[in-house]
Amino acid sequence: MTQSAAPPDRRPVVTPTRVIAGVCLIAPFVAMLWVSSYARVEPTLIGIPFFYWYQMAWVLISTVLTMVAYKLVQREQRARKGGGSQ
Repeated sequence: MTQSAAPPDRRPVVTPTRVIAGVCLIAPFVAMLWVSSYARVEPTLIGIPFFYWYQMAWVLISTVLTMVAYKLVQREQRARKGGGSQ
C-alpha cells in the first residue's frame, strides 16, 4: 500500500519564513545563556559595566526581534489564506 502525496494546495509547515522567525526568537536566549561572552566589566558605557549594559541592550534587541518574528509569521498566515500583501 502506497501513501498518496499531500494535496497540492497544502504547503509545508516549516517554511523559510518560519525558520527566520524561529532564529529571531532563539537569538536572545542564546545571547543571554552564553554568560562567558559578557561576564566582564570592560568596556564601560557612561560608567555602567559591560555586564549590565549588554543585558539591557538585549532587552531592546529582544523586543525588536520578537516584533520581526511576529510580523513575519502574520504575513505568512495572511498569504496562506489568500489575504493579499502585508
